[in-house]
Amino acid sequence: MGILEILKEVNVVDLLPQRPPFIMVDQLTHYDAVSAKTVFTVREDNLFCKDGVMEEAGLVENIAQTCAARTGFKQRLENGDFEKLSPVIGSEKIKIGVIAMIQSLEMKRRPLVGEVLETSMAIEEEVFTTTLVRSEVRTGNETIAVCRMKLVLTDKIPD
Repeated sequence: MGILEILKEVNVVDLLPQRPPFIMVDQLTHYDAVSAKTVFTVREDNLFCKDGVMEEAGLVENIAQTCAARTGFKQRLENGDFEKLSPVIGSEKIKIGVIAMIQSLEMKRRPLVGEVLETSMAIEEEVFTTTLVRSEVRTGNETIAVCRMKLVLTDKIPD
């Protein structure tokens, strides 16, 4: 089975340490050695939505979870663990990452309920457990947010 077929089958929740209702991506749509893409439909009941609009913190979390989905997919791919997806990879659980820095954040506008976000990330630099990424959030043909983010993968696992 190729990467594209696996992406269509995998439940994104199985790639993330976060759990509902704190999931800010619906599907991982692209994965390669240095990049990933996700889609997410903004819903009225989202934790970060108020009066039909998603708050800026929701966009930041969407970017971070796009990075986390890539990391979870990479872990599973390297362990050949796509037959029995669960939050456990063998004896290892998905590790928690944290945002260490947000740089050059440009929010052009906040997304509206019903809009589909297409979030892309590309690795600029990776040193041990620290990764610097460049990210863009689009809806349709419109870029609504861009940033650079530094993420650190911890040894912590969800309870």
